[in-house]
Amino acid sequence: MKHNYYNRFCKIVFAMLLGLPLISFGQLDKVSYMRPSYWRPYDKNGINVFETTKQPDSISFDGLRIRLGAGFTQQFQNLKHENPTADLNEGTDANRLYPLTPGFMTAMANLYMDVQLADGIRLNVTSYLSARHHNETWVKGGYIQIDKLPFKGKVWSDIMKVTTIKIGHMEINYGDAHYRRSDGGHTFYNPFMDNNIMDEFATEIGGEVYVQKNGLMGMLGVTNGMIKGNVDSAYKTPQDDNTHKSPSIYGKLAYDKTLSENIRVRVSGSYYYNGSSAGSGLTLFGGDRTGSNYQNVMEKGAPGALPASTAIAFSGRFNPGFSKTISTYMLNGFAKIHGFEFFGTYEDAKGRTKAETSDRKAVQYSVDGVYRFGKAENLFLGLRYNSVKATLANSATVTYTGDVTVNRFAVSGGWFVTKNLMLKGEVVDQHYDNFPSADYRSGGRFHGYVIEASVGF
Repeated sequence: MKHNYYNRFCKIVFAMLLGLPLISFGQLDKVSYMRPSYWRPYDKNGINVFETTKQPDSISFDGLRIRLGAGFTQQFQNLKHENPTADLNEGTDANRLYPLTPGFMTAMANLYMDVQLADGIRLNVTSYLSARHHNETWVKGGYIQIDKLPFKGKVWSDIMKVTTIKIGHMEINYGDAHYRRSDGGHTFYNPFMDNNIMDEFATEIGGEVYVQKNGLMGMLGVTNGMIKGNVDSAYKTPQDDNTHKSPSIYGKLAYDKTLSENIRVRVSGSYYYNGSSAGSGLTLFGGDRTGSNYQNVMEKGAPGALPASTAIAFSGRFNPGFSKTISTYMLNGFAKIHGFEFFGTYEDAKGRTKAETSDRKAVQYSVDGVYRFGKAENLFLGLRYNSVKATLANSATVTYTGDVTVNRFAVSGGWFVTKNLMLKGEVVDQHYDNFPSADYRSGGRFHGYVIEASVGF
């Protein structure tokens, strides 16, 4: 009986959220509240899930079904930061860092709506209800995933046994690191507190086609290359009068195989290219609308004033600023042997802004090891080392020697109290080296710990 009331409540909320006031209770009763097919769970079961598979789904389609999910995260931060350049520029304190004290960060929340529209066709809409970057509600995006076509004929059935199509405004599938990142209020997939220093994440408008069989997967995607729709004309600069807007083209090859009951390996390679975006349109390394999980660290600011840096939402990260052109590839390796996990990333990117005439380069690598243990592997310990080496925008450096570096070392531990409730903590130490002496990040460092409690369902 309680399940029936909950079922109806979820249907009513779903109808209200989609603005469907004309749906009658009788019609709602024909809608089932169940998970969709070919779908990644938002709870603990979604950990180490990459692309959805083509394995036959256990739930048959007998009509429209919906599912509401959410992710909630609350954090306590005790981080300190420092730099030796705070008193440069003749005592003006131009490089003074924002004063930090221990405290709770504003809670973040995500809302997920998944709808099974037809057999093998589902809709996803994700909203950020509250985040560090935007504490008002923003829609992350929405897309249609097609694993079966509604056409009769054996040829269509055979094609879709190995093919998946995604169309919409969605998180693009560049690299594997985005499958292990924190995303606003949803932090279950990430065994650490924040994402890569150079966080490769963007939502763009376009489509992706996947073909996978026997552990092999290939994907090709085409998008507008921007975080939102744009019909404006591009502008000229003295350095670049090209106003052509090109699409982004990207792809991935992966091999993912379970070799035995306790051994799984995965390797993948991804590539992303855009030769001419509109102005400052490309956001592959700055497309996160939620912000980082280290608040106000290594940001400029005087006592009683807000931090002065324009990157305040992304404290602790580094954006190379490839907004006009970009060419980048990522190699990933993942292995799980019993409770031990290894995940590695190597990334090589180059590009420029519209105010530059030549490409700059940025290289990133990250290695982390996680040990999951206890009943149902509900406890974990992790180590991560992440490093970025890059040329700053408008830098006089023309070769790849003498570039700036950012290095992070983190130790984490966590406990899944249930599959929907997690407690996680991390000790972190991050250094900024080789920055120009007048840069507030020159010789900078932040260190300390962050504790996080989150819910996912």
